[in-house]
Formats: sequence, C-alpha cells, structure tokens
Amino acid sequence: MEQSDLNEWLEHTSVLLEELLEDGSNPEVVHTIEHHFASEDFETLENAAVIAFKQGLEVQEPEQAELEDGTPVFCFDIVTEQYLDEDVLLEETKAMYALAQKCKVEYDGWGTYFEE
Repeated sequence: MEQSDLNEWLEHTSVLLEELLEDGSNPEVVHTIEHHFASEDFETLENAAVIAFKQGLEVQEPEQAELEDGTPVFCFDIVTEQYLDEDVLLEETKAMYALAQKCKVEYDGWGTYFEE
C-alpha cells in the first residue's frame, strides 16, 4: 500500500467533508456515498467487483468510460449509506483503498450528493 497515496485520499475525505458541511449539507441525514474504482483491464475490474460483492458490499454494475486522453477505462462504484462522520468516512476510505490495492485496481475517491 502506497502510504502517500492513501494519505492523499484521507486528506481528500477531510476536505470534502468540510466543504459539504460548509455548503450546508445536513449532517443529521444519511448520505449515499459512492466510492469509485477503475482499471484499464475489464477482467481485473470485474474480479474486484466480485470480491467486493462477496464481502457484502453494494456494488454497482461495471461500465466503460473514457479518460481525457481517449483511453478506454472500466469502472464501478461501491455504494454505502453514511452520516457525514469524519471518523467513519476516514475508516471507510482506508478500507476501500486497501481493497483497490489488493485487487490491483485504481481507487478514485468518493463522492456524495448534497442533502438538505
């Protein structure tokens, strides 16, 4: 596990949470969190999705997308339902990053929707 990459995602989590709260997203409401995973190799990505599913995680259907340079890439999301609790989301980010490293796919952070 690349500690510097993990640290960047942990910092991303803290900043994103701060921005969501500053913008007025309701911390008392459960948010849908979408963790993003990608790989240029479909079989590798599909394997990661199967492993996540077997761990009891909610896995979205893999899709094909395109990078800015036109390179095709395959991706899927793992969806969780969480309050905007920094400790919980930092631990979840660590777990998702570790899963990506284990499965040899890219972890591309997470996002959510504004909740009033």
